[in-house]
Amino acid sequence: MELHFTRTNGPADEAIDRLMEIVGDIHRPEIVREMILAALKAGQEDDERADLKLMNTTLKEMRFTAKVFGPYREVRKVTVFGSARTAPAEPIYETAKIFGKKLSQAGYMVITGGGPGIMQAVNEGAGPEHSFGANIRLPFEQKSNPVLEGNPRNIMYKYFFNRKVAFLKQADAVALFPGGFGTLDEAMETLTLVQTGKRNPLPLVLVDAPGGTYWSRWVKFFENELLDQGYISPGDLNLFQCVDSVEQAVSAIDRFYHRYHSLRYAGGKLIIRLTSEIDSRRIDELSVKFHDVLTPNGRLRLSPPLAVEADEPEINHLPRLVVDFNRMDFGRLRELIDAINEP
Repeated sequence: MELHFTRTNGPADEAIDRLMEIVGDIHRPEIVREMILAALKAGQEDDERADLKLMNTTLKEMRFTAKVFGPYREVRKVTVFGSARTAPAEPIYETAKIFGKKLSQAGYMVITGGGPGIMQAVNEGAGPEHSFGANIRLPFEQKSNPVLEGNPRNIMYKYFFNRKVAFLKQADAVALFPGGFGTLDEAMETLTLVQTGKRNPLPLVLVDAPGGTYWSRWVKFFENELLDQGYISPGDLNLFQCVDSVEQAVSAIDRFYHRYHSLRYAGGKLIIRLTSEIDSRRIDELSVKFHDVLTPNGRLRLSPPLAVEADEPEINHLPRLVVDFNRMDFGRLRELIDAINEP
């Protein structure tokens, strides 16, 4: 039987509907139905055990991730990357520990890779009750650090790509401490996703020890090679901020959410939700300053909630700024958010 995602499968559709009725309490049944069909189609189309195992494990890991993070949707979280080889005696370890503590005191939870080094330092500072771990099974086995060992919010992944999805999907901010290939991979992936609009804007802070040069040297490379060669645009350098103190790092994250709350797209429009009102004269100023990121004849305007936002009634009370955004200049979009956050 050839299966389709449209409702043209006759008895198969009826059987899937009946299965969901038997199980009960199925949320978003239209999506669950397509997931079941995708599994059935995969079983028909692919007889490679490795392919099916990959699909199976991926779905299981993604489901468990959603289950663990689900109860904490309303709490802002900061994903922190950094070297697993950083020793407790190193100054940057203490910096990371203080950073974790300051974040928890400010009401944030932290997400780390769950291992030693910078990850352990941040978890120590934040404490187990404010920590998530997204660990990875490696051939040489990276064990969970003592803070997260046995913690119900500590997840062990088989696949790096599922782990990366968790790091960035669940984050409201990302902080990067010095590290090796893995840290740089995570830095570049985060930048790429934000630069291309595949991840909504968020604070991205590159944290060095006082007087450190790890990230400043990377930024020089970005400027002297990537920017000068035209591989990136000047606005892309607005996607991150270099800091060399815990206070600067926490302040950069707090400032991003001073007025900005969240965003979503609908019907070609960008809807920016705000936590406080913004003066109409200020909107006029922003329209002029950021005209280059608007579609032809586009504009910025205040608006009540749009009909498409009916699925988020809990934030209906927030004021909105609707932007005819060109969906290209995400570095400039970050600048717009910074301008919105100005007092």
